[in-house]
Amino acid sequence: MKLFKMMGCLMALIVALFLCGKSVEAKDIVIGFSGPLSGPAAEYGLNCVNGMDMAVKQINKTGGIKIKGETYNLRLEKLDDQIDPTRAVNNARRLQEQHKAVAIFQPITALAYAMMNINREKGHEFIMMAYTSSPKCAKIGNELTIVIPPTFSIYAQVFTKWAYDQGYRRAGIIVTNETYGVEWGDFFSKYFKKLGGTITDVKAANMYTETDFSSQITAVLATKPDVMLIGGPSATTALMVEQARNMGYKGGFVFIDQAQIDQMSPFLKGYQLMRNSIAVGTVADLPAEITPWFSKTLKENYKGMYTWEVALHYGAVVAVARAIQAAGSTDVRAIRKAFPKAYPLQGNEVPAQVFGLTADGRQKMLCSVQSVDKDGKLSKPQLQVWWAKTQKEFDAVKKLANIDPKIADFVWMKAEDY
Repeated sequence: MKLFKMMGCLMALIVALFLCGKSVEAKDIVIGFSGPLSGPAAEYGLNCVNGMDMAVKQINKTGGIKIKGETYNLRLEKLDDQIDPTRAVNNARRLQEQHKAVAIFQPITALAYAMMNINREKGHEFIMMAYTSSPKCAKIGNELTIVIPPTFSIYAQVFTKWAYDQGYRRAGIIVTNETYGVEWGDFFSKYFKKLGGTITDVKAANMYTETDFSSQITAVLATKPDVMLIGGPSATTALMVEQARNMGYKGGFVFIDQAQIDQMSPFLKGYQLMRNSIAVGTVADLPAEITPWFSKTLKENYKGMYTWEVALHYGAVVAVARAIQAAGSTDVRAIRKAFPKAYPLQGNEVPAQVFGLTADGRQKMLCSVQSVDKDGKLSKPQLQVWWAKTQKEFDAVKKLANIDPKIADFVWMKAEDY
C-alpha cells in the first residue's frame, strides 16, 4: 500500500512538473531572425543578432512583458539563410509555424522583399521587421511590415548637396550589385544631376565575394570623376578605398549607408585615406544617455564591433516588446496596430532615438551624418529630422531629443522623396 502511495505521489509530482514546464514555455513570446550567420556576410548577421539578443536579455531582466496581469519573456530564435531568398522564406515559415514567432527580422533588402510575399498568409501571419533603407520597402503597402532604419533617399539628398557644395561636378559610381545598391545609385544620380552634376560612369561589384575591384575602379577613373559614390559591406568598401587611392585617385568619396566609416577605419589605419568624404555618422558618437552603458555591455558580453546594426536592432526589439504590451495580446495584427504606441524611444532607453512611425510603417529616426575633411578629421555629427512638416513639429522633436549642441547639430531637412 505504501508503495502504491509513493508511486501515486511520484506520478503527481511528475505531472505537476510537466504542467509547470508547459506553463513556463507558454509564457515565452518568440521573435525570429533570418539572416547571414555563415559565409562572407556572417559578421554583418552576427551584429544584427547581437543587438537583438542584448535587448531580449535586458527586457527579460527588467521584468519582461506584462499582458493582462501575466508576465511574458521574450525568446529569440535565429536561423541562417546565407543570403538565399528560398532559405529565407523557408526560415520564416519555420519560425512562424514551429515557434509561433510574432515578428521576424531580416537585414537583407531582397530577402525582406521575398519574406513580405508570405507574411500575410491567413493563419500564418507575422510582422516583417525589415532592416533595409530601401525607399521602396515601405511603399509596397504591406500592412504587417515595420521598416527599421531611415530611407537612404534622405542620405542621398544630403550627400549630393555636400558633394556639390564641395565643388564636385563629375561623379563616378561603384556600388554593391544587389537591388539596394542599384536603387542607391539611381537616387544619387537623380539628385546629383538635378543640382547640375554629371554621372561619368556606373559599375557594380559583388561586394560579398569579390576583393579585387581594380577593373571597376580603372573603368570609372578613366572617365575622370572628382567624386565617387561607392559602397557595400564596410570591410570590402575599405578595400575599394585603399585600391582607388593606390591607383592614384585623389578625389572625394560619398559612402552609401551600408558602408560605415568607423568600421572601415581599422582596416585603413584611420581616416586619412577616406579624406574629403561624407557618410553616415559613427555610431559611437550618438549623443544618447545610454551609449556608455550600451557600448560597455556589448564589449563585455559579445564578439564583434559596436555598429549601427547592433544599435538599431536593439531599439527595434524594444519597440516590438512595447507594441506587444500596448496591444495586450500576442495577436499579430493587434500588435501591428499598437505599434505607434511603442514610441517615442528616447536616449535613456535606446542608443538611436525613435520618435514615431510614418503612415507607411517606417520608424521616424534621426539620420546621422559626418564628413571627413582633407586632413582625415571627423566633423561633428549632424542629425537630420526628415519627417517634420512644420517648424512647430521640428521644435517639438528637438525638445524631446534634448541634444547638446556641443555634441551634435540638429537640422530640419525637407525630404524630397518622403
